[in-house]
Amino acid sequence: MLKKQSGFTLIELIAVLVILGILAATAVPKFINLSDEAQVAAAESIVGSIESASALNHAVDIAVEAGLSTDTFEVIDTCDDSDGLLAGGLPTGYSIADTTAVADKETQSCDLTAPGGTTYAFTVIGAQ
Repeated sequence: MLKKQSGFTLIELIAVLVILGILAATAVPKFINLSDEAQVAAAESIVGSIESASALNHAVDIAVEAGLSTDTFEVIDTCDDSDGLLAGGLPTGYSIADTTAVADKETQSCDLTAPGGTTYAFTVIGAQ
């Protein structure tokens, strides 16, 4: 009795390897670029949080001055004071070295420096 052999031919194995190589070549660059995009998203998130916190801080400042509230607000008279608006402060590696003066109830454009040196502009509202 003869047993019939079964399995894949060399051509079929090579075809599968070529297909897997093509898929890997198109997928790997997408995963590599995700870390850069994640760093940008993190910095933009921090900028958005500072701007939102600044607007809320400004609202509390107005309410206190009008006698409508006894809450406390952060004094913002320079750009680098805005890091106090975030609970826990800025994440490690981020900084606001801008000491530009911010007048009471006026807006000022400031810069957040991310790890790696990239800067992101944000707006802060003065509260004194």
